Amino acid sequence: MLKTTGVRLQKYLARAGVASRRKAEEFITEGHVRVNGAVVRELGSVVAETDRVEFGGKLVSTPAAYRYLVLNKPEQVMTTMRDPQGRRTVAALVPRDGGRVVPVGRLDYETAGVLLLTNDGDLAHVLTHPRYGVEKTYRAVVRGRLQAGDVQRFLAGLKLDDGRAAPAKIRVVRAGAAASEIDVTIHEGRNRQVRRMFETSDHPVLSLVRLRFGPIALGDLRAGRWRDATDKELTELRAVQRAAADRDA
Repeated sequence: MLKTTGVRLQKYLARAGVASRRKAEEFITEGHVRVNGAVVRELGSVVAETDRVEFGGKLVSTPAAYRYLVLNKPEQVMTTMRDPQGRRTVAALVPRDGGRVVPVGRLDYETAGVLLLTNDGDLAHVLTHPRYGVEKTYRAVVRGRLQAGDVQRFLAGLKLDDGRAAPAKIRVVRAGAAASEIDVTIHEGRNRQVRRMFETSDHPVLSLVRLRFGPIALGDLRAGRWRDATDKELTELRAVQRAAADRDA
């Protein structure tokens, strides 16, 4: 019989920083999670503070304190904490002391820019789930000069191979015959979305930097460096989280 009080198992795993809620659900159904020594595959399972939760044979617990790190991810760095192919990851760029953190969402290997790392799984869920529409702004250097029709297609929503993208905000920073700088704001998180959007307009991306993720701005943070999220940023993140909770109510 399922418990009726406590926290849903996938939410518990997200709070513990194991993975996003959606990924945690996969881990549960695939049999990677044990509660009090027994494999649990039921997504409706609820755990209490006194329960022993294990993932991959290791004890899992929610953190005593949350951490929020802002990183300027350089190009040619994986947005993971480890890579089977031995490529450099963001784990090498943030401090190991103070508790484990994981990236919120992904930046492509060749894409640089602002990345939030935290052990706050509830916040990570809100920031990455398409339902909540958290905006992300990128600066793309693209080949050639965009025409008025190209801009209108972005504003209307481009057709991609995995379905039509939601309308994007676009601002031309600098236009040139050989290359142009374009700021693009989206609220989806499809794989290589910004690059694919420009490819459909025959203006391939030459370089791409994420300037903003929700209320977190890159600012003057140098490539490969990190900082703690500011009080102002944390206040704005909590506002995003409250708005999501109100929407779900």
